[in-house]
Amino acid sequence: MTSRDMTPARRHAVVRISDEIAIYETEIEERFVRASGPGGQHVNKVSTAVELRVDIVGSSLPAYVKQRVATLAGSRMMRDGVLLIDSREHRAQSANREAARERLRQLLAQASVRPKRRRKTKPTTGSNERRITSKVKRGETKRARRDRGEG
Repeated sequence: MTSRDMTPARRHAVVRISDEIAIYETEIEERFVRASGPGGQHVNKVSTAVELRVDIVGSSLPAYVKQRVATLAGSRMMRDGVLLIDSREHRAQSANREAARERLRQLLAQASVRPKRRRKTKPTTGSNERRITSKVKRGETKRARRDRGEG
């Protein structure tokens, strides 16, 4: 499908994550599959589970978000850079679709937050003294418990 084939509304439809981060609808691929579990015959004939696939590597997301998504996604990220989100907790296809999209939004929002850099700090003199004092006291307690070899 080329950009000429899409309607203008569809071409610019985006899933907004934050003010500066959004992902185009065209980058999200949905597949509806049959869900497993309870539900009788309904489960066997209706495809209610949703598999959401997003090519993170080829997406329009900023590089730092792509990198963090790869880290946060874990086993949901395929080797080829495709993120797979599966939703089958609801009986309705529309509810599963919305749940999968919400999980995608949450993951991308979490990935868009840059972690604070850790500043190295020095322990205070008082905390060092307390640590050494407690170590000495613990050593004395253990020394007092030892068998003296008398008897």
